Amino acid sequence: MSWQGYTDQLVGHELTHGMIIGMDGNVWSSTPLGCRLGLREGMCLVEAFNDPVGIYDNGLNLMGFRYIVLRAGDRAIYAKRGAGGVAAVKTGKCIVVGIYDEHVQPGQANVVVEKMADYLIENGY
Repeated sequence: MSWQGYTDQLVGHELTHGMIIGMDGNVWSSTPLGCRLGLREGMCLVEAFNDPVGIYDNGLNLMGFRYIVLRAGDRAIYAKRGAGGVAAVKTGKCIVVGIYDEHVQPGQANVVVEKMADYLIENGY
């Protein structure tokens, strides 16, 4: 399956947008909205996994929107913006990102992104 197929699966599970980002901050695949993710935002997300303290103070900026960080660690970052939010899970070689709106429960979105990340980890990514 191509990287786009994995991104499409994220959206097929009720997420609004999805993307897979390499550890260099570049977008490997995304839904159309994800194409607006700049390299700087991608790098900031990668760096947030290495040092999550800063994003608690400054928030997580993705695609021009600021998200309030609820939880951040070396595996996952969960943040919200209004009634929606973002779940980002790091694998060995990439970061799986799912963005959801008010129609999806945060826990449901988190599970979808985590399962995709686990699948990629199991397959060497």
